[in-house]
Amino acid sequence: MFSYFKEKGQKDNVVTIAFYNLDNLFDIFDDPDTFDDDFTPTGDKKWTYRRYKHKINKMSQVISKIGTDYSPTPPVLIGLAELENESVINDLTKSKHLKPYHYSYVHYDSPDQRGIDVGLLFLKKHFELLDSKVYPLILVGEDGGRDYTRDILLVKGNLKGELVYIIVNHWPSRREGMEKSEFKRMAAAERVLEIVEEVKTETANPKIIVMGDFNDGYDCASIKHLVKNQFYNPMERLKTTGNGSSVYNDDWYLFDQIIFSFNFLEEETKGFRFKYADVYDPKFIRTWRGKRKNKPHRTFVGRWYQGGYSDHFPVYAYLEKQEATNKEKS
Repeated sequence: MFSYFKEKGQKDNVVTIAFYNLDNLFDIFDDPDTFDDDFTPTGDKKWTYRRYKHKINKMSQVISKIGTDYSPTPPVLIGLAELENESVINDLTKSKHLKPYHYSYVHYDSPDQRGIDVGLLFLKKHFELLDSKVYPLILVGEDGGRDYTRDILLVKGNLKGELVYIIVNHWPSRREGMEKSEFKRMAAAERVLEIVEEVKTETANPKIIVMGDFNDGYDCASIKHLVKNQFYNPMERLKTTGNGSSVYNDDWYLFDQIIFSFNFLEEETKGFRFKYADVYDPKFIRTWRGKRKNKPHRTFVGRWYQGGYSDHFPVYAYLEKQEATNKEKS
C-alpha cells in the first residue's frame, strides 16, 4: 500500500470513503410490520439492551479506525447496510468512539420484509449535504406479488467543496440460490444505471461513487453490467490477493465493493482522485482461534451469541485532493 503515497503517515489532502454491512443492527423493540422478532429480549437471539449497546460500541470502534493510517479522520463518507431504523444509526453517531467526530447521517425506512435499511454517515466538517432521495427496487416474487427489498439511496453533496454523488446499495441476497436469484441483482444493476442517467441530466460529467453489499462479486454479470464503459471497480485488483469481505462455507467472497466513475482517475484536473482500495480486516475484528480463525468475528453464529462485530469486513478507499495543474492555473 505504501507505493500509493510518497510518504507514510496521515495527510491533510487524503480522505477515506468506506462501506460496512453491520450484520443485523437491530434495536430491541418488536416492529409488528417486519420480521424482527428474533432480535427482541424474548426472541431466539435473546437480544437484550446490553447486547445491543455492546454491538453499537463494537461497530463504532471499527468505523473510528478505518483509513486512519493515511487520513487524519475516520471515513468522511461511510455507507451502511443492515441497520433497522433511524434510532440505531443515531445511536452510532452518539457512541463514545464516533461522538468526537460529529457525524451526521442520511437514512430512509425501506419496505424490506426484514426491516433492514441502508444509510450514509458523513462528517459534517468535510461534507455538505445538498440533497438525498431513495429509489425503490420493484421485484415480483414467485407468487406474482411484490418481493419487498431494500431501496437504493442517492446522496448529493460537496466533499470539501467538490460536488459528488453517492449511491448506496444492498442488493437482493442469494438465499434462493445464485442462479435463481440472479435476475434480481441484474434488475438492481439496471436500476442504478437509471439513477446514474438521472444524475447526468442534472450535472455534466458528475463524479459518482457506487458502494454497497451487492451480493455479487466483481466478476458476476450484474456488476459487469453496472461497471461496463463508465465505472472503474478497484476491487478487481483484489482478485490477485485473495482478499474477501465475507465467508460462506469456507469460501471467501467480495460482495462489498466501492466503485468510481472514471473521472476519479483523471490526473490533469483538480479535485479528488482515487488512490487505493482494500478490505479492512485487522486482527481485532477477526476470530482469533478455532475453525473460524481469521474469519470475521461475528455477533452470532447461528443462534449462538459470540459478542463480535459483523459477518462482513468493511471495505474502504483513499481519495487524494489534487491542486490545479500549471496549465489550469494559467
